[in-house]
Amino acid sequence: MEHGVLRTGLSLFIPVFLLSLFICYKTGISNVSQWFNWDYIKNIMDWNWGYIGKGFFISLVIGAITVLLAYFIFFEQYRRIWHRQKIARMFISNRFMEKESYSTESKWSLSDRTVTKSKVTYFPKAYYKIKKGYIEFRVAMDMSRFQDRFLRLGDQLENGLYCALADKELEENFICYKLMYDVQQNRISIDDVTVQNGSMKLMKHIEWKFDELPHMLIAGGTGGGKTYFILTMIEALLKAGAELRILDPKNADLADLADVMPRGTVFSKKNGIEMTLRIAVEEMHKRSERMKTMPNYKTGGNYASVGLPPYFIIFDEYVAFMEMLDHREKQEVLENMKQLTMLGRQAGVFLILANQRPDAKYLADGIRDQFNFRVALGRNSETGYGMMFGDVDNTFVNKHIKGRGYADYGASIITEFYTPFVPKDYDFLHEIGKATPVVESAPATAVASGSEKHSEW
Repeated sequence: MEHGVLRTGLSLFIPVFLLSLFICYKTGISNVSQWFNWDYIKNIMDWNWGYIGKGFFISLVIGAITVLLAYFIFFEQYRRIWHRQKIARMFISNRFMEKESYSTESKWSLSDRTVTKSKVTYFPKAYYKIKKGYIEFRVAMDMSRFQDRFLRLGDQLENGLYCALADKELEENFICYKLMYDVQQNRISIDDVTVQNGSMKLMKHIEWKFDELPHMLIAGGTGGGKTYFILTMIEALLKAGAELRILDPKNADLADLADVMPRGTVFSKKNGIEMTLRIAVEEMHKRSERMKTMPNYKTGGNYASVGLPPYFIIFDEYVAFMEMLDHREKQEVLENMKQLTMLGRQAGVFLILANQRPDAKYLADGIRDQFNFRVALGRNSETGYGMMFGDVDNTFVNKHIKGRGYADYGASIITEFYTPFVPKDYDFLHEIGKATPVVESAPATAVASGSEKHSEW
């Protein structure tokens, strides 16, 4: 397959070219038998070279058009041949093979009858196939000296085939790389974002299973689509009946949700944000205690098994907020964040943390490692990608597509990611307002007892 595309093209071109040549010459010559007449063949100057050239040119054009049409009509088949050619050339250029030299006698050499040639004694077994929109590429784990390198082919395959690495699995005798091409075709609309059974659908092939892999970390600069992504998740979570607390210390887009959501849900002032985190920790511990007293609780169960709704804290510009605090306040917030990330899963308390850049000093003490779903949107620096995903060998390519980035959704593989598509005229305030459950007015005594606490918010 080293020259697979060329061989395929020639296998189409040559038969069509020869057939066209035969038809052109046959229709223009009254007596075809003269081509087999030696006297006619000897008199080359008497041939009709203008006609011969015209027929040759027409046949070339017909053959080329046939190959071009086949390329467009059978593009998927062409791309598979092209992929296999690239993989074959990768093996050859990286010298994933062994050769043996030997001497033999030459039938053509006039001076030295002995020549040295080489033959391939080892070439890796590799299998390529398309299955349900994925490329499955397997390389044999045959204990060769190239085995360690076969385990690190993900980055080369992803960039060389222009695909997104979706999974990597060690099978018996093989390492299997699962890649997805045309990732953008798997982008879904905001109307297709659903939350059910502890999972949120974000692309056709990607779900955030927050019950299993809690907490999400989002990074993205201005224009990367971070705000629309957060608003999309807020709407989906509200429709699923989740409890939300929204923190926006910059008093920007998320703070506008205070106009359509119940009081005590959206906070932008420092005191309110600090109080919300403290209350969330208290709620987490109360939930854990309450769950064990419920009749349907079983050891190993979680909030969903006893019928409690999930509780999400959506915190935008977390790093910017930490920069506003003094040392004592930072330590208190970090302690609350640590408890929520470490202990929130079983009680159903989850964090969605968004920043322009995830500063490591505010995600220390193992906090960052608890964010099992990570998304980097828009253009980020190598340092930024390092803060998000750690030390990885991926080559990150920037494309000018809003809502595009990279994600690690719990499989320890960085893959291309597209946020759900939002129409230009979409009114988030109106839609989130409709999705927000109506809260009945609290009794006067309850309001009075909580008035002092709410005054700090």
